Amino acid sequence: MGLFYSFGILIIIATIFSYINIRLLKFPSKIGLMIITMIFSMLLVFTKKFDPEPLINIYNVIDDIDFTQLVMGGMLYFLLFAGAIQINLSDLKEQRLSIIVFSTLSVIISTFVVGFALYYFLVLALPYLYLDIQPSLIYCLLFGALISPTDAIAVLGILKEAKVSKPIETKITGEALFNDGVAVVLFTLLYSIANGKMQVENITAVSISWLLVKEIFGAVIVGLILGYIGWYAMKTAKDMQLNVLITLSVVISGLIISQMIDVSGPLTMVFAGIVIGNVSRDYSKKKNLDNSFVKTFWELTDEILNALLFLLIGFEILLIPNLRHYWVVGICAILIVLFARYIAIKIPTLVIPFREKFSHGTFLILVWGGLRGGVSIALALSITDTHYRNFIVAITYFVVVFSIVFQGLTIGKLAKRIEV
Repeated sequence: MGLFYSFGILIIIATIFSYINIRLLKFPSKIGLMIITMIFSMLLVFTKKFDPEPLINIYNVIDDIDFTQLVMGGMLYFLLFAGAIQINLSDLKEQRLSIIVFSTLSVIISTFVVGFALYYFLVLALPYLYLDIQPSLIYCLLFGALISPTDAIAVLGILKEAKVSKPIETKITGEALFNDGVAVVLFTLLYSIANGKMQVENITAVSISWLLVKEIFGAVIVGLILGYIGWYAMKTAKDMQLNVLITLSVVISGLIISQMIDVSGPLTMVFAGIVIGNVSRDYSKKKNLDNSFVKTFWELTDEILNALLFLLIGFEILLIPNLRHYWVVGICAILIVLFARYIAIKIPTLVIPFREKFSHGTFLILVWGGLRGGVSIALALSITDTHYRNFIVAITYFVVVFSIVFQGLTIGKLAKRIEV
């Protein structure tokens, strides 16, 4: 089945489901689309037994898509660039300490809290769960690494519709944009230990520091270079259509270069997008130029790709075998992840002298606004050990669905009710 055919079907389905949501459900667009897709997927699982040909074709389209490669190897770059190009650098500077701490220290704390809590829960509760797995601390920590970073796509797609206050939105959005570098390093290290490619005794402060420098600072350098090259080309071209092609080329170049030299691709896109968005915006204001064409193009690209991603997240339920067997441990995983998020935010606010005081309301919204999304599912699906893969993918799906649907639907209401 051709790629054009597959994406054609997905776009048609996304259009129909989005129309149903706007006309009937009236949920926020991304959440409504995913809810309808999940309902449709469950119906598809049921009706598949009766072998209706059109539904089987849809199932085959989803089955043919490599979700991990699609998200981590392409879609994520365009979505992060589309989000970063709209970010105001002055807002990030105001919240820089919070963003740096929450995107690094909080991810590490959360990884270990989730890993150890899940491990000891499985040790105590496994005899009553009827699961055919044995508790493994390293795979529990691996789950902690992939579920701890807040997802920039989910955050950017949902928070702007939730109408939370600007400082809190900047904190959560900034954290989500920058935490991928640390999360990928942790995931890579733990996965190397899990599959035997690296021994624990070989892990040193020097090796971890080198990975962080390579992943993060390498991405910063590449992103800044690409961003300034792209801006210079846009400034000298003075052509709106060509400017769009230049920004597309920056994203594709960032994808290729980051994979060639093994640096964090998501961070590369974030820095390139921030540079182009802020420098070109300031230049356009100074010269009284119209830069709305590029802005409109990336807003539209963001909407289309977000719709496809949330559609695919909803459809992933089709590809998780025996998902119903994991509902108890899935619910417990949700509670563990929320507890870890609480600890990961609480400890830094107690020990680090932030310039502003974190009120109780701000703290609650930061905890509840830590949304997980497609990146966590993509990382879970990249695990090749079949003995633990289905288990980790299933509980990841439970956490992501709860995060997007329940937290995403209530974050705006919570912000209205709490005095921040």
